[in-house]
Amino acid sequence: MSAQKNLRDNVTFIFLLILAVLFLAPLLIVLMNSFKGRFFISDTPFALPDSQTFIGMENYFSGIAKTGFIQAFGYSLFITVFSVFTIVLFTSMTAWCITRVKSKVSSFLFYLLVFSMIVPFQMVMFTMSKMANIMHLDNPVGIIVIYLGFGAGLSVFIFSGFIKSIPLEIEEAARIDGCNPIQTFFLIVFPILQPVYITVAILNTMWIWNDYLLPYLVIGSNYRTIPIAVQYLQGGYGSRDMGAMMAMLVLAIVPIVIFYLTCQKYIIEGVVAGAVKG
Repeated sequence: MSAQKNLRDNVTFIFLLILAVLFLAPLLIVLMNSFKGRFFISDTPFALPDSQTFIGMENYFSGIAKTGFIQAFGYSLFITVFSVFTIVLFTSMTAWCITRVKSKVSSFLFYLLVFSMIVPFQMVMFTMSKMANIMHLDNPVGIIVIYLGFGAGLSVFIFSGFIKSIPLEIEEAARIDGCNPIQTFFLIVFPILQPVYITVAILNTMWIWNDYLLPYLVIGSNYRTIPIAVQYLQGGYGSRDMGAMMAMLVLAIVPIVIFYLTCQKYIIEGVVAGAVKG
């Protein structure tokens, strides 16, 4: 029995190791090619840099200068931080209200939000971009409202599932002590939601930081986020600076990878808390 268990563990380890290599290979290839000359990337994309192909940090300096990376990083950071904050705040309040107020209206709103998750973005992107222009949401502040709309479905669904497991007696005790609904939510419910709102924040951060299509349609080249800035390295007639593009992709990936590695334990805590609570 022990031998079978060891064999099974070894096979599982090897399988997971192969998966890890497959998932990490694209990142390593991008990192490796970011230190090569642009003319060598297409010829030898899988070869390590050598004395002939290695050009140091030249691609990084060139990419930063060509794309205005510092400004693009600022726009991406601003949009991501405030969009995630807005999504977490308003969707948690919405989920609490929908879960605790039992009525046909709250049920309709919940199913409407859930339905929004299955509507393809391509189905609404043209009307959405037109409405954003009419309502003057085509700027870094206005796009936060749009991200709130697109992120509300999944976030409310996650929050609602966890709130249902919170004992109602806790909130009733807070009301007896004199708390109004707002105080009950922010002083009692919101701290309990910590594992879940951190999970929601991480998922939305990874989505918004890497999003290309929505910023491109709404704010375009006036306020370039990092994905849009990287795309502008591709010139006309198929010409592109592959070296600078690889370097900018590395700079775009590094912050979100660090953020995820720092916060990944909270995702596990959120899933476990939602599974065993109550």
